[in-house]
Amino acid sequence: MTYFLSYCKKHCSAVLSEYQTLRKEGLLCDILLKVKENEFPAHKSLLVCSSDYFKAMFKSYTKESKSAVVHLQVVSATGLQHVLDFIYTSWLPLSFTTLEDTLEAATYLQVPEAICLCSQYLGNNLNLENCCFSANIATKFYLPDALSAAEKYLIINLWKLLDLDFAGLLELNFRSLKAVVESPDILMVRESNLLDLLLKWLAYDKLRLIHTTNLLEHVRYSLIPMEDLRNIYTQSEVPLTTPVKCLIRKAINYHSLIYKQPILQDKYSTLRNQKIWIILLGGMIAHEGLVKEVMAFDVYNHKWQNLTELPDRIQNHCVCTIGNFLYVLGGEMEDMQSDHILKVTNKVHRYDPRFNKWIQITGMLEKRCQFSCCILENAIIAIGGQSEDKKLHSSVEIYDISKDRWTKLHDLPCKVHGHAGTVCKNTIYISGGKYMGQSNTSNDMYALSNLEGEWRKQAPMSIARFGHQMATIRDSIFTFLGFYEPFSEIEKYDPDQNQWTHLRPLVYDRYSYGLVLVEETAILIGGKKWQDSQEIPTQDVVGYDIDNDCWEVICKTPFPWYGLQCGVLELSELVEGKDMQQ
Repeated sequence: MTYFLSYCKKHCSAVLSEYQTLRKEGLLCDILLKVKENEFPAHKSLLVCSSDYFKAMFKSYTKESKSAVVHLQVVSATGLQHVLDFIYTSWLPLSFTTLEDTLEAATYLQVPEAICLCSQYLGNNLNLENCCFSANIATKFYLPDALSAAEKYLIINLWKLLDLDFAGLLELNFRSLKAVVESPDILMVRESNLLDLLLKWLAYDKLRLIHTTNLLEHVRYSLIPMEDLRNIYTQSEVPLTTPVKCLIRKAINYHSLIYKQPILQDKYSTLRNQKIWIILLGGMIAHEGLVKEVMAFDVYNHKWQNLTELPDRIQNHCVCTIGNFLYVLGGEMEDMQSDHILKVTNKVHRYDPRFNKWIQITGMLEKRCQFSCCILENAIIAIGGQSEDKKLHSSVEIYDISKDRWTKLHDLPCKVHGHAGTVCKNTIYISGGKYMGQSNTSNDMYALSNLEGEWRKQAPMSIARFGHQMATIRDSIFTFLGFYEPFSEIEKYDPDQNQWTHLRPLVYDRYSYGLVLVEETAILIGGKKWQDSQEIPTQDVVGYDIDNDCWEVICKTPFPWYGLQCGVLELSELVEGKDMQQ
């Protein structure tokens, strides 16, 4: 014998619909729920099926199981009405004005499906007016999904809330406020403004002072100006705990050690919501002359912004970064008092993105342009280059950040300029350039593995290069184009084998470009190329894919820019920057 098991979708909703009809007509209701003077007739059987609270209440041995009336003391009439409507219809009326009453009833009566709908409603309807309330409700009724959504919304929109709903922030629960101040993703909020919010929150209610350390230990004090820190330390209306005072003293000490700051980096001096930006500076824009503006380029979103201005207009300079500080060294500087004549300089400037501020540090021992610099063991090494009157250097000098002092290292075997440099496996390499007294370009390669040691000659490049660039990727050295290289050849050097390998060339020649490394991709920005026997600026931004040995065009620069140098900084959202739309 065979049989079929059939299912009717309509049956469940039909049963609920009939229960609702019976309730409306007052038929077969065997329990009366009372909240103060409000009465709600209902059916025990349906209540037991929908609520663990009623299932426990109406067991045979309880007092309420034999009673016709049950008084509910905790829930409100509005909340009970909404939960009963849900039990009888599967529809739950929701609004922010009654949500707390509804959740109170659903939680007390243990109706998990109604609680889940309330949580979804909170998470899906967040805005600037209700996000603080939503976080508080989600905390009160332990709604983890809604709480997570509300806290993410608070973190992203805190900069708006500080202006639009500061009073709401003062009412925010401790857990959510702690989640905000702990977050590294806060957008466009100065650390001093965040600290001000926390101090006012603590002062709002004396009972909150037990949270002082738990909140204030997450403030990044080194991002707050020293004068503000001193005022807070001595004049704060909120009693500061010993751990918090220690953090403030440490930050004041950080500010006082101006030159050492790049090697003193920790969580408390790290910008929130950091993203990688390529920094472009110096050089020239076609038909406009030397560039003073410093631009930032978001390579992932192809977004350009003005970041700051250089202290001086320069070219043939060097750029490097340590501890998310940008150093600009030497070059030819425009002398505004001598009819814009270019003069070789030994000046070194440092840019701090935390405060958007330049300072001038101790200058190099020699004036240099068309030289190379690199970073080794948190020290800056300046190598060779050209001085005033076209004299060349063989000298090498090193900058000790902790002492703000330059000292000499062993000279190069020859005087050279227009060479390139990089560091690979703790060894400095330089290649190419032109030597003193020679008109031909060199293909030589030298290495310095010990700062106290001598330069050693390595296997030469297959192509002599001048004004080219080098970069280290995965323990190999890549050498890119220099001046007047019509075949656009690229080479890779293996330090272990002391051997060069040819790679895929660029489609066309390029020189005077900026080079930067982002996540193992070498990016060439701007520069010049030869076209119809003329030097033509190019605005192309191209990237080299090391895995596939190929080039791709990423985008174009806003201007025909050449002679620039590039570095990488991690910046917060550039609220004060000006977008450059292409």
